[in-house]
Formats: sequence, structure tokens, C-alpha cells
Amino acid sequence: KIKPEGIKKSRFVEPGDFLLSNSMSFGRPYIMRTSGCIHDGWLVLKDKSGLFDQDYLYYFLGSQAAYKQFDKLAAGSTVRNLNTTLVKKVLVPVPPIAEQKRIVEILDESFSGIERAEAIARQNLTNARELFDSYLNKIFLDFVERKNTQTLNCITDLIVDCEHKTAPTQETGFPSIRTPNIGKGHLILDNVYRVSEETYKQWTRRAKPQSGDLILAREAPAGNVGVIPEGERVCLGQRTVLIRPKENINPQYLAFFLLHPKMQERLLSKSSGATVQHVNMKDIRALKMGDLPPIEIQDRLIESLLDVQEKSKKLEEVYQRKIEALGKLKQSILQKAFSGQLTQ
Repeated sequence: KIKPEGIKKSRFVEPGDFLLSNSMSFGRPYIMRTSGCIHDGWLVLKDKSGLFDQDYLYYFLGSQAAYKQFDKLAAGSTVRNLNTTLVKKVLVPVPPIAEQKRIVEILDESFSGIERAEAIARQNLTNARELFDSYLNKIFLDFVERKNTQTLNCITDLIVDCEHKTAPTQETGFPSIRTPNIGKGHLILDNVYRVSEETYKQWTRRAKPQSGDLILAREAPAGNVGVIPEGERVCLGQRTVLIRPKENINPQYLAFFLLHPKMQERLLSKSSGATVQHVNMKDIRALKMGDLPPIEIQDRLIESLLDVQEKSKKLEEVYQRKIEALGKLKQSILQKAFSGQLTQ
């Protein structure tokens, strides 16, 4: 909330005013439904002359026709911004109000069906993403809840944390695994930071990561864990832990086991930090593991899990493409609307 005296140092806006984001994701329109004040991340547009049907202007400002102009006008190479001088240069088609209302009526009807299809596709996408998690939780629950005194330290040959400093990076070389590179059971090597061979040797003095080792994130976010793929040579970035399972433990099984919600709850229950959760090494080593089945059962469960994971990813791709296609359809209809090609 803003104090009354703060209004003089801000910009007051009223219901019906348009807000336009002016930096980062610039050019996004919003219609005010209440009164209030805006900060310098926004521009305000007021239709004082009554030139526009409100919904017509909203549709135009959300179209590619408007965005392409914003994009061309935006200044700055890193953080690109709009300002009032630039936005005033944007060309807007202004047909008679009756024609604007006709266009809005057609767009409302067309977008209503598209938005229903989008909502279904987004729910299906959510369901696809939850499919693997649901299966993971189901097949591991019994093993996780079994009473057992063995700890993570008991079933591993090595648990060692990273160097407590930032490695010098470069565009080529060996991947340096930081917390953003640790996914749910796998490493994310797209756009990974890399280090030279000299740095790699220096950063692996305490332990040289091997294929099949696990890398656990100690914070930001804590708890994610991935397996080093076959043939990949990596080093540990900051806030990570290297875990090497014993021979009778399937690495992928251990990774997924650690990702089970109850294991995550157990792991993070002793985390410290008011803002960012941080897990101590002693708590990682002392983590109670429940009961792990024989390696043959581990292998069989992992085969089943990976199959479900693959099917889940394929479904995600299908629904993501559906959402993108619907978004393109919207823009196609808007393009026709603002080029005079829209008919009943």
C-alpha cells in the first residue's frame, strides 16, 4: 500500500486506464479495474478523446502488430526499455467505433473457443508432468516408510562437497555442475558453464566425479539430485555434493529414491537459512534411508520408472506444442483483425 503523501511522488491511475509494461517483458497491456499508483516499471495510457473501444485497444496492444513496433523502438542492449516518447510513435489503426465493436465481437467469440482449448491443454500438460511424480511416489512409498537404521553414508563409498569458491569458466571445456544444472534424477547440460583442463584438475583434487555418481544440490534449491551420464567428465560447482553409491546400489534408483517427497522432507527437515535453505554435510551423511531392495528389484523398478518418464515427456511435448499452436492461431486472428481482413 502507498501512504497518501506518497501519491505526490507516484502516478495515480484509475479504472479504465491502460498499463503497459516498459522494461524486461515490455509491451504487455493491462486494464485497470481499480484505482491506485504505479511505479517506474509501467506506462499509463489514457484515452481522453474517446477514440477507442476499450477492448479493441486491449486486443491491439496484445497483438504482434503492436509488439513488433515496441520491439523495434525499445532501447537498450541488455535491459530493453520503452518510454512515453517511444510509445507515442506506435501506429494504431483507428476505425470507427462501430467497426471496433464489430471486431471485438468477432475476436471475443473466436478467443472464447481458443481459450477453452488452451485451458484443457494446460490441464493436460499439468497432468502429464504429474504422471511421473505420481508413479515415483507410489512405487517407492513402501520402501521409504520401512523402519531401518542405515544411513546414506552406509550405502555409499563417497560423500564429498564442492570447493567453496567459484571456478573460472569459459565457453569450452569440462562442464561445471552448479545447482541450476541439477534436475530431477538427471543433469541439465544445456548452456552449462565450462572450465579448462587446468581448472578441472584443480577442482577434482578431493574426488574425481565418475559416470554413475550422483550430484546433490545443497541449496538454491536444496534437494535436487542427478546422475552423471556415461562418458561425461564433470566437476562440482558451488553448493553441490558428490555421492558415490556402493556396487549393490543402482545410481538411478538412489537418485529417484532421494527425490521421493518423504525423503525430500526428511532431507530438508534440518536445513538451515532464513532465506535460502542449506543442508549440512553431516545431515546428508546421516540421512535415514529406509529399506533398499536387492539390486535386481532396483533395476526392474528403474526400468519401469524410466519408461513412464519417457511417456510423460512425450505427452508434455504434445500438449506444449498444442498450446503454442493455439497461441499462434490467436496472433493470426489478431493480424487479420488489424489489417482489415477479419470477416464474420
